Amino acid sequence: MTTFADLGLSQKVLSAVTDAGYSTPTPIQAGAIPPALQRRDICGIAQTGTGKTASFVLPMLTLLEKGRARARMPRTLILEPTRELAAQVAENFEKYGKNHKLNIALLIGGVSFDDQDRKLERGADVLICTPGRLLDHCERGKLLMTGVEILVIDEADRMLDMGFIPDIERIAKMIPFTRQTLFFSATMPPEIQKLADRFLQNPERIEVAKPSSTATTVTQRLVASHHKDYEKRAVLRDLIRAQEDLKNAIIFCNRKKDVADLFRSLERHGFSVGALHGDMDQRSRTTMLQNFRDGNIQLLVASDVAARGLDLPDVGHVFNFDVPIHAEDYVHRIGRTGRAGRSGRAFTLVTKSDTKYVDAIEKLIVQKIEWLSGDLSALPAPMESFESDRPRKGKDKDRGRGRRGRDNHKSDIKTTDTPVDSDERAATPAKVESVKTERRAEQKPHNTPRNTRPYPANDDNRERRSRHYRDHDDGPTPVGFGDDIPAFMLIVANAKV
Repeated sequence: MTTFADLGLSQKVLSAVTDAGYSTPTPIQAGAIPPALQRRDICGIAQTGTGKTASFVLPMLTLLEKGRARARMPRTLILEPTRELAAQVAENFEKYGKNHKLNIALLIGGVSFDDQDRKLERGADVLICTPGRLLDHCERGKLLMTGVEILVIDEADRMLDMGFIPDIERIAKMIPFTRQTLFFSATMPPEIQKLADRFLQNPERIEVAKPSSTATTVTQRLVASHHKDYEKRAVLRDLIRAQEDLKNAIIFCNRKKDVADLFRSLERHGFSVGALHGDMDQRSRTTMLQNFRDGNIQLLVASDVAARGLDLPDVGHVFNFDVPIHAEDYVHRIGRTGRAGRSGRAFTLVTKSDTKYVDAIEKLIVQKIEWLSGDLSALPAPMESFESDRPRKGKDKDRGRGRRGRDNHKSDIKTTDTPVDSDERAATPAKVESVKTERRAEQKPHNTPRNTRPYPANDDNRERRSRHYRDHDDGPTPVGFGDDIPAFMLIVANAKV
């Protein structure tokens, strides 16, 4: 059996790895570390959660033992697609590099430029950053990239596929052509591979798992749902409550707005829940992740910002509230569970409009995903009402301010036992005149303020209304209004008949 000592790592690195509790490398680590130590370019493809980060951190630490950092001239550069991944890689360097005296600079958004400038002035052996913040420092004249010896592009498919291509090309022109380049990702489609070939020179390709395959430790199920958001939220709540062994879970949504809506819904229903998406400031994102790691919250509703490479080692369940539009994202999402040999469960809520995305996922992973309890054809009739979750529109918004919505108004209308025939509904002028005369004789004179309105006819204030307006409402009820008599019809006309 291969051990870390067989890979050519230095004694300082081996000591840190042993202290961290690891003795046997994963397949991607065993395949990537030896050629990386030989200064070869690497294209590493492996399932998420198999230790790709250590595949470039450990050899970099060994190579950096020689030489020293110079001010504003980093020796190595690691590019990450998100702030969370960049911070996570920095933590790995601190853990495995505790026996080294290396300066590590983390350049991400949401952090003061001044603090980052002070780190760069001391000299950075390792520069870990997102592309946007790195270019900001370069444009401000705070960085020289001519001393970079190793370039690492982590989550290569996402970096190249989601709009980072121009930034990556600009950065590649700033660093020496003779650099060593390392690519690591869980997925590498052919079209993305062509882009990666621009940056790699005669690379060593290490592919320890089928591209875009999912871990066998994750049990995957599809759950049929109607397309309405309030119905999907009800299905999700029932699904969460049905998991007897649920310790914690990540719930993925496609849009940031859906993250916020689902978070508020679950919070209203008493779940321990937090939210994570790209519009949150860095401090809030870091705090939310730490609370989830520490077990202070049980459920984390997140966008795909949490789907890529985040090391949350003890996640038991993943719920896809939305089917991911890009099939590759499914692999990364469910890869948040079942890590490091642990078992995990992944559930995906599917509506009729999602079938094409499910087909694309099954084609990508070359696997048929089972349905939990019947497919879409077995769906029950749509749910009629979920008032606690259904968004209120129009006049319904005024219910809390004492104004009744359309539905409440209909329910308050009371019908008489004797139906009104068509002749009464179409009363002749003579009949209308007789009704007016009868009402004048029966009603008492009174002075009603213009802004006085009768109370709504409901059980809570019926007694108060009958007592307060007894003298105002003792005439015959006008046909067609039931018990809700408009105030203006109770005012005696002054016109002469």
